[in-house]
Amino acid sequence: MVEREQALFHLADELRGIALLGLAYAQNSHDRDRYERVLAAAARLVGVTERHPTDEPGGAERVLATFRENLAHVSPVAGAEAVVVRGGRILLHRRADSGLWAMCGGLAEIGETLAEAAARELWEEARVQGRVTRLLGVFDSLRWDMRTRAHMYAAVFEVESTDEPQPTPEATAFGFFGPSDLPPLSPSHQRRVQVILQLVRGERPVPFVDLPTPRPEHRE
Repeated sequence: MVEREQALFHLADELRGIALLGLAYAQNSHDRDRYERVLAAAARLVGVTERHPTDEPGGAERVLATFRENLAHVSPVAGAEAVVVRGGRILLHRRADSGLWAMCGGLAEIGETLAEAAARELWEEARVQGRVTRLLGVFDSLRWDMRTRAHMYAAVFEVESTDEPQPTPEATAFGFFGPSDLPPLSPSHQRRVQVILQLVRGERPVPFVDLPTPRPEHRE
């Protein structure tokens, strides 16, 4: 029963994400109506679980209101990136939009783990499939000048693969690079790539995390 409820809850959350994206980009009233119906159906689906029963007065409306707010609590965005390692060198791709180089990655989608998000982004941007082997680090966008529109935590995973990358709509070229021959990097990756190379080459402990910033002592 618990597994069934979890599956239903995840399905409702995925439908919520689809509906909210659809409402954000809908071109006409007919499309908006369809996505509104999907959103309402997702709210009713939550009512099937015991987490948020909607059979009480106003229950379904409260769930739907939470869905419309997207998040009950404003929180950092979750992102995931993937690196394939060969001979201590990591796979980078040249972005189609800027012509600068970066690791493959993007925002996690509803219903997937961070590791699954990293593997998906690697496939979408480089047509590379592989096995996620370990978490290399979690990076705070505010500390690493990642130029994101919102505060984000980026989880970087090492992926084992023998596939050769192929051009995609998001990437025009690929290469494996070491610390001494890095190409022009996207601003969000300039500082982190050097740390990632140190991690994969065993020069830093894995996984990397941003430690708390020491707070000044308060004195009376």
